[in-house]
Amino acid sequence: MQSQSIIWKTDINEAVATSAEKRKPLLIFFTGQGVNPQLQNEIFATRDFEEWSRKNVILVKLDLSDPTVADAAKEQNLRLKNAFGIEEIPQVCFTEVAVRKGKTNFNKLGLISYMSSGVRAWISESNLILNPE
Repeated sequence: MQSQSIIWKTDINEAVATSAEKRKPLLIFFTGQGVNPQLQNEIFATRDFEEWSRKNVILVKLDLSDPTVADAAKEQNLRLKNAFGIEEIPQVCFTEVAVRKGKTNFNKLGLISYMSSGVRAWISESNLILNPE
């Protein structure tokens, strides 16, 4: 069952503004054409993920192969991918964002990939990244 009420931002600047306003970290989903769809189909398409994400994070989807993305945005997305140490996609990066004097600072909390153990295990692992104590 595909969840319809999940809204993914595709513009990192818009996501940063929302993150600052709502005081929630970003979940940045780095993806591209032809990547394994398991993360999207088995984790993101579930009601559990939908409810969890609405409470905990701002969702950002950066498709590194999307031909409709402007060159400047594509370059920015690649810089983010490299800055966060994303080596393979699909991959999720959790990050806090602070905007001070017009400059955006990212505080990387952690990375997570697809887990075959299901959405609850994925959420549990994500909660450990978001709340490490």
